[in-house]
Amino acid sequence: MARPNKRTTLREVAEATGLSTAAVSYALRGKQVSKETEERVRKAAADLGYEADPIARALASGRTSMVGVLAGDLQDLWQQQLMAAIGRELLVGDRYALILDAGADPGRELALAKRLRDQRVDALLVSPVDPSAEGWAPIADALPVVAIGDSLSRARTAGQVIFDNRAGIDAVLQYLHALGHRRVTVLTPTRPSTPDRPADVYVREAADRLGLCVELVPCPQELGEATAVARDVLDRGRGATAVFCFSDSLAYGVYAAAAEASLHVGRDISVVGFDDHPVSRVLTPPLTTVDWGLAEIAKEAARLTVAAIEGRRVRRKRILCAPRMSERGSAVRL
Repeated sequence: MARPNKRTTLREVAEATGLSTAAVSYALRGKQVSKETEERVRKAAADLGYEADPIARALASGRTSMVGVLAGDLQDLWQQQLMAAIGRELLVGDRYALILDAGADPGRELALAKRLRDQRVDALLVSPVDPSAEGWAPIADALPVVAIGDSLSRARTAGQVIFDNRAGIDAVLQYLHALGHRRVTVLTPTRPSTPDRPADVYVREAADRLGLCVELVPCPQELGEATAVARDVLDRGRGATAVFCFSDSLAYGVYAAAAEASLHVGRDISVVGFDDHPVSRVLTPPLTTVDWGLAEIAKEAARLTVAAIEGRRVRRKRILCAPRMSERGSAVRL
């Protein structure tokens, strides 16, 4: 019966080189030994098939090389794209993303954050469902936390990559106002358990300033559920001439519901999104939406996270992402 492969130990590399295990450990990390010794040890390790034990290394260093990445809702296609980009950025520095989905549930979000903390991830990167929850403070006290999208108002974070939602919402509602729209439905992923999220507050402020009649309607990110909500919105006949969606995923539900009702987006109803997901460019008509610069968001979030893990000071811990309107054919003048 074949024996399972036995992991080569650090002691065996030490015996092969005639060095102490401490000297071998330093050599493999490129510390406190000559270049000649480092090369000799690395060659012996390669010949013996030695690989560092990640558990032992974590115990010795106090680091796991794992970063918890907590998504607000992975039903949102843009968040899927963002989390994948963050994982790639972290991997460049030999750190690995452990990506979990809060499913738009603030209670689940905090429970998962605590689980990641207890599993000793080196840091936590979060796109918060409920940024004002009191539970973030003890988590941020226990490990570095970097927030994406909204700031954690009650926690001391190691860094923030914040969307200028006020500017983005102002830009969209001013754009629709200039096109002649006065009644606008806003689809928001906000749940009753997370009222008064900053973006929702900004909508009310901008609507009052512009003299718009705006209705905020909660809407899940999943396409079937978003379509059902959009179907109800379009069937109400309340006179809204435009739908502003707080994610492109929600806008796709409006497109689907409009098609079912034989309505044409860009003619019978105007639609604006809030992500600029690649799919939005190939719709008919292409979706007018707001681009936040996903690649730069992922890069900055990873940079702040790694700096916090390594204890390095950074010049800016708060990055404000400016919106860029991508005007296409889904919103038209009345």
